[in-house]
Amino acid sequence: MPQPTPETTPDGRFSYMRAGDTAAAPLVFLHGIGGAARAWTAQLDAFSADFHTVSWDMPGYGGSKALPEVSIATLAGALTQFLNELGLENPILVGHSIGGMIVQRYLADRGSARAVVLAQTSPAFGRPDGDWQREFIAARLGPLDAGATMAGLADELVDGLIGDDADPAGVALARACMASGSEQSYRAMMLALMGFDLREALPRIAVPTLVLSGSKDGNAPAPMMAKMAAKIPGAAYVEFEGCGHLAGMERPEAFNAALRGFLAESGLTKGN
Repeated sequence: MPQPTPETTPDGRFSYMRAGDTAAAPLVFLHGIGGAARAWTAQLDAFSADFHTVSWDMPGYGGSKALPEVSIATLAGALTQFLNELGLENPILVGHSIGGMIVQRYLADRGSARAVVLAQTSPAFGRPDGDWQREFIAARLGPLDAGATMAGLADELVDGLIGDDADPAGVALARACMASGSEQSYRAMMLALMGFDLREALPRIAVPTLVLSGSKDGNAPAPMMAKMAAKIPGAAYVEFEGCGHLAGMERPEAFNAALRGFLAESGLTKGN
């Protein structure tokens, strides 16, 4: 099967990749801060027989134009514009890390979705002036402040995210995505985390929801993800043993199996 290639929306604002029948139900993937549309290559291929699979480059990534002001709210607005531009109505949304935060904001803003997957994300980041929050951001931006580059940091950053027995091809892809990212966008996305808090909105999520975690994920710890799932009515929860923060690339087969099972249990199969 031919590999998906980057495309651009008619308005020129967003780049993305897609596969499958455009008349099928849309299955849309949102990457994390160090990712890119191509981070979802294994999922685009695996689900293209049954769905119109789409992965976007967030604003400031790939060929997508950067936003003048970056926040989870403006990113959710950009997601709405992207979906509208491609005519992707009532999609299934799969958001990883900050992508999962964007999905939560999209739902809180009354965006429509058939179902959502919140993968290794969080319902809150906390106060901008909190000690843990400041230390988290400083640890990630400090090397850039000292003159390092994304390309130079990519291997170290990815190695700090993965868990046990990660798929070598997936790790290589994660490093390539991280290395190709713009420093400006990486900084902007990190700072966009500050103050994010939608914990009170979790009980109002009214669509089928799958919450995914990795037992060795230090960014979105599994116990926190389990508590998040418990607050969403009827949510399914899957924890990948030994997996770090990048399950879609570290454990593509396990990730895809969990997603496929959830879609089947939710009645979301080919043609639905």
